[in-house]
Order: sequence, then C-alpha cells, then structure tokens
Amino acid sequence: MSVLIDKLLQACVKQGASDIHIVVGQPPVFRLHGRMRKLETKVLEPDDTMALMKSIAPERCQRELQESGSSDFGFAFGDMARFRVSIFKQRGFISMVLRQIPNDKLTPEQLGLNQAVIDMVQRPRGLILVTGPTGSGKSTTLASLVNFLNEVHDHHIITIEDPIEFYHDHIRSTINQREVGVDVPSFAEAIRRALRQDPDVILVGELRDLETISAAITAAETGHVVFGTLHTNSAQGTVNRIIDAFPGNLQDQIRTQLSTALIGVVAQTLLPKISGGRVAAYEVLVVTPGIANLIRENKTFRINSAIQTGAKYGMILMDDALFHLWRSDTCTIEEVLSKSHRPDDLAKRIVNARRGIVDDAEEDEGNA
Repeated sequence: MSVLIDKLLQACVKQGASDIHIVVGQPPVFRLHGRMRKLETKVLEPDDTMALMKSIAPERCQRELQESGSSDFGFAFGDMARFRVSIFKQRGFISMVLRQIPNDKLTPEQLGLNQAVIDMVQRPRGLILVTGPTGSGKSTTLASLVNFLNEVHDHHIITIEDPIEFYHDHIRSTINQREVGVDVPSFAEAIRRALRQDPDVILVGELRDLETISAAITAAETGHVVFGTLHTNSAQGTVNRIIDAFPGNLQDQIRTQLSTALIGVVAQTLLPKISGGRVAAYEVLVVTPGIANLIRENKTFRINSAIQTGAKYGMILMDDALFHLWRSDTCTIEEVLSKSHRPDDLAKRIVNARRGIVDDAEEDEGNA
C-alpha cells in the first residue's frame, strides 16, 4: 500500500469519517457526520487516482474496472478497520469511494434497537428485513444482530455478502461468510446451496432481484432464520416492494407465503445528533396474526395504522421515533423533519408539543 493511502486511511479512522471520496480535480474528501469535508492537501491528478486505485484493488477488480467501468471489494486496514471500496470511471478518469466499516461491533442496545427486535432474531425461523436508504446503517445493524446471536446461541450462521463487510469470529456460533463473485456466483445460488449446509441463520446482503427474494422466502419457510436488506424507507413500503417484485399471476401466492414467512421489518435512517456523531431512528413492524392477515388479504395500506396500535408488541412508526429524537433534544427539528415520512403531520405535532398540547397516544404512554 502506498504511503499516501496509508495516511488517508489512518486519518479517516482517527477522525471517524464514514467515507473517503477520491476524485480527479480536487483533494481527497471525507464524509464526517454526514457532511462532506475537503482535506487541505494537493489536488488529485489522473495519475494520483490511478496509483491510489492500483495500491489497494485486487487484480480481478482492476480487470472488472477495465471491462465494465466499475468494481467493488472489501479490504482490511491492519487491525484498525475494514473498508468497502467502490472503484469506477468517470470522464475517463478513475474515482474511488471507500466506506469505513469499524471493527468494533455495537450491541443492539447501543444502537438503540428495542427488545422486540432482539426477540425477533431469536425466533426459530422466518424472514427479518432491515431496510433503509444507502448509508442508513443497515450493515451495522445486521452485524450487531449477527454478533448478538453469535455470543448467545450455538448456531451455524451463513452470511452471503457483496462484498463481505464486517468479519465475524466464531464465538459460540460457527460462522461461514461467503462473498458473491469470489466464493459463490450469485445471491440466489448461494441461498439454495446454503440450505444443504445445515444453517440455522442465513444473512443475505441484498434482496436485489426476484430470484433472490424467492429463494430467501423459501429458506425462511423451511425452518431457518433469514436476514435480508432492501432499499425501502418504511415497513409498509417493504411489504409492497416484495410483492410487486413478482409477476401479477404469482402475487396472491407470494402474499400467502410472505404472511407466514415474515417475522418483522426494521426500517431505519441515520440523523446527525446535536451533540455530535449520529443516531439511528427505527420503524419497527412485528408481524402479528392480524398483520399477517392484512398481508394475505392485500390490505397492506392498513399496516401503518396497525403499527401505530401495536406499541405493546414493540412496534413504532418512523415519525414517532423521530418525534422522540426531537423531544429528547437528541436531534434538531430540521433534521427530524427532513427524514419524516409525513413531515406536515410531524411539524404540527412538534408545534403542539411546544405549546404543551400532547396527543392522546402520549398521554397513554405517560400514564402507562
């Protein structure tokens, strides 16, 4: 590794930057707490970005970059951290984005996940989806849940990732991590193979196509816990996205399968904290018999109100989670409104709370 990349990676870990952007025509840029910050160093020339790329990219990725214009891989920076790297061409030059993956895995409690989520992952079988936009902390949440299972249960856990992000040691569980493109050709193929490898838990990095979604649901139905991720913003949207991935003539069958296979959905987003650093807000859907009926009967538009009335099961809507982050002075009103699903309603609620009018739901919580 060249001296320059070493310095960059070290600074990134030390400052706690989430990403490093390497682009011709400007100095390297760090993303710190969600904001882009240019480093006070020299402007990068085409030769610089090429040399930086060659110093860290494996041969196969350099070939893929030439053939298809981009490639992704992961690598370890000593004991300090791992990085997930995307290299790509733009205007004929080489660019890179390196995402830092910290070595220390946070516990579910440290991440602010509630007991309902911890209970879900300990069920004997079913599908659990962690969703949210890119960079919302899904990988961190999944790594934390896998690590929790690893510390508490003697399971066989298979992860299928592209690329592998967090490395897991065998603690109480045995863990096999398979990288798409290195250890196995595709997600769907890896899930089908996994079923013959005596797993208890299968983590599927991304449910990106019909074949993968279908294989994941089958795996969940046949007595395994399956974790998957999707780029959806809400629990209700996630259920719809999965059903809509299938052609019309299969949708009824998928609704039935999903209603029995799905255990729950955690939709998340990351916000800057007033005190510095970032915090996640979670929407949690726990699939109760009532919600399973809504999925089966094609009444998914009623899921949000079911989440609202399901607080005793640990369910919460994103906007309620955001409201609590504002109320506890964790995040600013601007930040919570920017992530809200229904910003007008949330803004009204915050205005009322400032005036001292509390809505009924909170009265109940206060008295509970």
